[in-house]
Amino acid sequence: MSRPAAVIVLAAGQGTRMKSALPKVVHPLAGLSMIGHALRAAQGLDPENLVAVVRHQREVVAAEIARV
Repeated sequence: MSRPAAVIVLAAGQGTRMKSALPKVVHPLAGLSMIGHALRAAQGLDPENLVAVVRHQREVVAAEIARV
């Protein structure tokens, strides 16, 4: 199996339907944030590059990405 050149995780949503002040991807699910689950799954593919696209409350999301 070949190694992927890149994995791109889209994490730019506001999550307005969740009616929460937190960005959707920062919400915890089974002991890890939603973005944490996505990033860990992506890391399992051992890509050359792992990129997360963020927009809404990027500082909060970036801090969570750094924590994971």
